[in-house]
Amino acid sequence: MTTHVKTYEQVGKKEVVADFISNLSPTKTPFQSMIGTESVKSTVYQWLEDSLRDVAVNAQVEGFDPTDESKSQPSLRTNTTQIFGTSFRVSGTADVINLYGRAKETAYQMMKTSEEIKRDLEHALVGTAQTKVDGDASTARKFAGVQAMIHADTTETADGGSGAADALDETYVLNALKKVYDEGAEVDTLMIKPSDALKVANFAFRAAPSTNVQERSRQLTGSERKIVNVIDVYVSPWGEVRTVMNRWLKSTDALLLDSSNWKLMILRPWFKEVLAKTGDSVRHMIVGEFGLKHKNYLASGLITNLT
Repeated sequence: MTTHVKTYEQVGKKEVVADFISNLSPTKTPFQSMIGTESVKSTVYQWLEDSLRDVAVNAQVEGFDPTDESKSQPSLRTNTTQIFGTSFRVSGTADVINLYGRAKETAYQMMKTSEEIKRDLEHALVGTAQTKVDGDASTARKFAGVQAMIHADTTETADGGSGAADALDETYVLNALKKVYDEGAEVDTLMIKPSDALKVANFAFRAAPSTNVQERSRQLTGSERKIVNVIDVYVSPWGEVRTVMNRWLKSTDALLLDSSNWKLMILRPWFKEVLAKTGDSVRHMIVGEFGLKHKNYLASGLITNLT
């Protein structure tokens, strides 16, 4: 028996556990958030894209007999849907005991799993540069992702010399913007990986004509004492684009997007289903089936081969 009671010797102390669960894992999916959706009723879907001929000098004499022009046919584009699915199992006991941070284990795991699979979809859209896989009985279908649906004529390849990868630079952005503009499109979004955000912010620097010292334009409003070192909107000779970071974007790429030309194709929206019960637990499945459409492959640009 001790005469000096200290917490180290006490028996029966109550646990102190905060009644919440902190989860810092990112859940935003910027590409999905910025594009529209369209329903589809088949695993394979197609659409047509076309363009006008180049402008020409057109002056005819009175009473002219026209010469018929040759006309090109539209291009047929196709893509397929991809099934996304996952599941989890909760025992009967786990769903009835009292827990910190959540009222019921099944509801908490359903919420958590839904966020996870939504990130998987974003990764497939912009993070893999995946090409279309038709699939068969033993091979899963995959839709062509964003990078696979941008035309080579609107793709800018970063070149640090002899084909080596290079860091994102304003020149690459301007070149890609011009390529898209020359095809007749005007993009509204520059999508970059987070580590390129500072590179874009440094577009605000310029070399002083005589000193070669870097200067930055700063704007102070009223009595506020702050320096803003971010570019939310970039205005170029070929249009204005907003800058969007996407942590799921493939690290070698930056995207110049006309968001109105992209559609998330929905064959089966996300749904949850309870699977056959085989014991003292319940299995839950989340499934969705989606595809992607770029209405015109020349309407957006890609910068690739980035470090």
